[in-house]
Amino acid sequence: MPPRDTNHPSAPSAKFPPIARWAALLWMLLWAPAYWLSWGPINFLHLCDIAVILTCIGFWINSRLLISSQAVSTLFVGIAWALDAGWQAVLGHHLIGGTEYLFDASHPFWVRLLSFYHIAIVIVLLWALRRVGYDGRAFALQTAIALATLAASRLTPPAMNLNYAFTDPFFHRAWGPAPAHVAVTIIFVAVVGYLPTHLFFAKFFPQRG
Repeated sequence: MPPRDTNHPSAPSAKFPPIARWAALLWMLLWAPAYWLSWGPINFLHLCDIAVILTCIGFWINSRLLISSQAVSTLFVGIAWALDAGWQAVLGHHLIGGTEYLFDASHPFWVRLLSFYHIAIVIVLLWALRRVGYDGRAFALQTAIALATLAASRLTPPAMNLNYAFTDPFFHRAWGPAPAHVAVTIIFVAVVGYLPTHLFFAKFFPQRG
């Protein structure tokens, strides 16, 4: 009998252990209702929250592509989130914004603690890529997801500035009419955030898919 090819997508190494799949399901059962009750359903349009949902689905259905695409998204977002939260905690003001809710005492402390998934999910996704490899199609998929999310965010109240779909986080201005601003934003996110992450994963994790 020939040796089993452990690099083949159907090999056990390309699947996640049951404990990871059930942990993803349990997390969704805890996190989603808590966020829904605290911030409402529109909150799930945030790219970081979409990443949680797609990551959990990726674990449950053993999708290397979904896991890879959300790894491309969350490394950039997780670093930005940690920097902004740390900046506020140490220096008393936000660096780029987006973590104001974390310091809002009107929301239960335990619910705000759940937001530290921004850091935990990066670690979990890196472990997942080490286990199943990186799907090279992830960059294109995540860019498409981000573009669709930005377009949908334009339908939300401008005061929320969801995913910075109305004004950017650095100059606090709109880059022209809606199509122009969305285009500038997605180009910035794809080139500055997603592309370097994609190249990093492609170099240091085995590519499959």
